[in-house]
Amino acid sequence: MTRRSHAESLLPGKDDIDRCRRCDLGARATQGVCGEGNRHAPLMLVGEQPGDQEDRQGRPFVGPSGVLLRRLMAEAGIDDDGFYLTNAVKHFSFVVRGTRRIHKTPTQREVAACHDWLDAEIAAVRPRVIVALGATALRALAGKSITIAAAQASAPRHASGIPIVATFHPSALLRAPDEDAKARMRGAVVGALRRARKLASG
Repeated sequence: MTRRSHAESLLPGKDDIDRCRRCDLGARATQGVCGEGNRHAPLMLVGEQPGDQEDRQGRPFVGPSGVLLRRLMAEAGIDDDGFYLTNAVKHFSFVVRGTRRIHKTPTQREVAACHDWLDAEIAAVRPRVIVALGATALRALAGKSITIAAAQASAPRHASGIPIVATFHPSALLRAPDEDAKARMRGAVVGALRRARKLASG
């Protein structure tokens, strides 16, 4: 039997996350969604939570936001093998409207319930830089409420000392009210991803 690497031994297992009942989300969601990507990547990207498609497929960033994120990462020059993707919350938080399950922002308690899972991933992958995609991910990583603008000005760090680059979640681009706003946000996200890539490669 091949001995697993240190990083592999520390990553949370899907069975453990599936069984997690630290909050009520695990009982309602289809399944838990673990992180995915290069387990030795210099760059980690953290989103808010799984969406409807992620909940059904059991993989992070496979819905419309994920498709857009990969396009933005390619535009920023991030290699396919150069990152690890995960979410601050591991189960889908939603409300039912008719036949649809609509995204619901996780509560502070739900984010806190997943804190150990996220920290375990960070300790396992040991990235050089972490990108916070959206306010929920930023709060989970910084350990306090902070706006994206404030984080961009103050350059916060995770408790482990890893620098955090904050930017919009790709879903914000999909909800942009007009093309001008979408273009501005797209430029901001690509710029943040480029900064993160340079920091991670330095």
